[in-house]
This record gives sequence, C-alpha cells and structure tokens, in this order.
Amino acid sequence: VLIDFVNQIIGREDISLLDAIVKGGRLRLRPILMTALTTILSLFPLSLGWGSGAEIWAPMARAVIGGLTVSTFLTLVIIPTIYLVMTRKRFGKKRERLQVQMVALSLEQSKK
Repeated sequence: VLIDFVNQIIGREDISLLDAIVKGGRLRLRPILMTALTTILSLFPLSLGWGSGAEIWAPMARAVIGGLTVSTFLTLVIIPTIYLVMTRKRFGKKRERLQVQMVALSLEQSKK
C-alpha cells in the first residue's frame, strides 16, 4: 500500500523518487503505526497469560505481536529502501522520463 501511495504521489507531483518515498512515508506513518499499535496493545494482556485459557493462547499472542512489530518495521523502512534501490538499478536516470510517461498513461486511462 505504501509503494502504491508513493507511485500516486509521483504521478500527481513533479518530485524525485526519494522525495516521494519520504513524503509517502510521512503521510502513511500515523495510520500504519495506529493499526499496528492498537493490535499489539490489545494482545498484550493475552500474551502475559492473564485470564482463563490464556496459557494456551499466550504463545500465539506473542507470535502475532512479534510479527506485527517486524512487519511494521519492514513496511516503513526496508520495503521503501528496497524499492528505491531496485528502481534506481533498473531505470537509473530514465526514471524521470518514465514519470512523465506514467502521468500521461494515467491521464489517458482516466479519460476512458
């Protein structure tokens, strides 16, 4: 979702890929963190083993908390970094020209 949002920013504005990634990350930071943190905080009591039957569900809660923590980090840091590196490696300086072509294509498709 973040990469799609970055591509939308590139299509709407005339900015570089790095600037679009930073802007997209800033704009999507709060929704991503709110989603992850509310789930993590709601699973916290279960992960501590409170309540009846919690001893069975506690390992699952810990695994989900760990997975959400790692996936949030991946979403905000690693995936955009890989996208930046791979895009620069694949297109190099052609990226700027491709941005213009992407905008033209999206405008053409929206008219249909």
